[in-house]
Amino acid sequence: MILYPAIDLKEGRCVRLIQGDMDQATIFNDDPADQAATFEAQGFEWLHVVDLDGAFAGKPMNASAVEDILKRVTIPVQLGGGIRDMKTVEGWLAKGVSRVIIGTAAVRDPAFVREAARLHPGKIAVGIDAKDGLVAVEGWAQTSTLSAEELGRRFEDAGVAAIIYTDIARDGILKGLNFPMTLGLARAVSIPVIASGGLASMADIERLTQPDCAVLNGAISGRALYDGRIDPVEALALLRAVRKENA
Repeated sequence: MILYPAIDLKEGRCVRLIQGDMDQATIFNDDPADQAATFEAQGFEWLHVVDLDGAFAGKPMNASAVEDILKRVTIPVQLGGGIRDMKTVEGWLAKGVSRVIIGTAAVRDPAFVREAARLHPGKIAVGIDAKDGLVAVEGWAQTSTLSAEELGRRFEDAGVAAIIYTDIARDGILKGLNFPMTLGLARAVSIPVIASGGLASMADIERLTQPDCAVLNGAISGRALYDGRIDPVEALALLRAVRKENA
């Protein structure tokens, strides 16, 4: 169980949105690389970075901020937002991103995801962002007719490293993870699933230590880390203790 701290980038700053609404952005740090270094110093093993402007534009829009993060930290970084062609995938991998997350293109062009996973094993994740159980695309601005489980099953044999599952309705509002939907997806596919959207408190961290959550690879935390609702040292200690027990 890995706890991934989130750095969401908007106009070069580290922000948090409410339910993906770009007009409801709270700035938490003007220097994303400084925030990344803080997370590394706190003991996190991975970083989850999203180019929010890129997700809407369909191409990288916060490249310099991401590059600054990559220069500042030694822990692996997974990156999503605006990654919709092979040139962008390979460009980020060459710059040191450990795992790229493909979201909209996974719905629009599943063959591209399969080819990327074939060429770059262990480096490609699929972002499944769902609203009322249906997958949303284009920076969450549009909803498809696909269910999260249907999309996940499409990539069962593709060699995808992980699925990041986000419940949009809960993202940024600190209401807790959607455990039934997330665990349902994790049981439906063999691909490792990372939970996202709504992680709110130490109670959620404790819930992640329960046996039924052993099917999850980890969870992403954003706003609750920034405003102090989750204590990083305590949360990491809890999750590491469970990992030790299960080793």
